[in-house]
Amino acid sequence: MAKLTLFDRRKRRVRTTIKARAAGRPRLSVHRSGRHIYAQIIDDAAGRTVAAASTLGVAGDKSGATAAAAAEVGKALAEAAKKAGVTSVVFDRGGFLFHGRVKALADAAREGGLEF
Repeated sequence: MAKLTLFDRRKRRVRTTIKARAAGRPRLSVHRSGRHIYAQIIDDAAGRTVAAASTLGVAGDKSGATAAAAAEVGKALAEAAKKAGVTSVVFDRGGFLFHGRVKALADAAREGGLEF
């Protein structure tokens, strides 16, 4: 078995904790790249994506790597979740630290009406 990177260990630890505490709620998963941020709400029981948003469709290519663009993604995701009938989720930050763009997305999703 290969040695896991710090990111992969953190990701595994976060996912294990989330699955133990999810209690049937869908998971709000966040992925952050150098240029963009992506978020989706996943129903693990059904194995399907309920709602998704990213800077590719919301803020365009120029402002993808900013906290303001991440906040726009959070707002868009909250609206899409409301349309799908989802109000309560569990936040899955993956291996990313909860600050900067990830925090901006989470705060905007909370303001948009998602509970986590």
